[in-house]
Amino acid sequence: MKSTQTFALAALASAVALAATVAEAQTNVPKPTYKFEKCYGVVKAGKNDCFSARHSCGGTSVKDNEPDAWIYVPAGACGKITGASTGTEKK
Repeated sequence: MKSTQTFALAALASAVALAATVAEAQTNVPKPTYKFEKCYGVVKAGKNDCFSARHSCGGTSVKDNEPDAWIYVPAGACGKITGASTGTEKK
């Protein structure tokens, strides 16, 4: 097999593996069974629970504390976290 063919096959295999990893990372997190609220602005990169204007699904935020990335927390807990927002406050 020529080296260019080998390289092309390796590149294709890498692309398929990457696509599978990205597809696995994009999940819809189910709603919790407890009383909850969405808490914005305090999420670690890649740990958001679901979509926003910039993210297609859970686990897709790219940096810490993005203002539109959120996670589920027990009802009433978000207001106790510095820098957090329930998203319902007037700007």
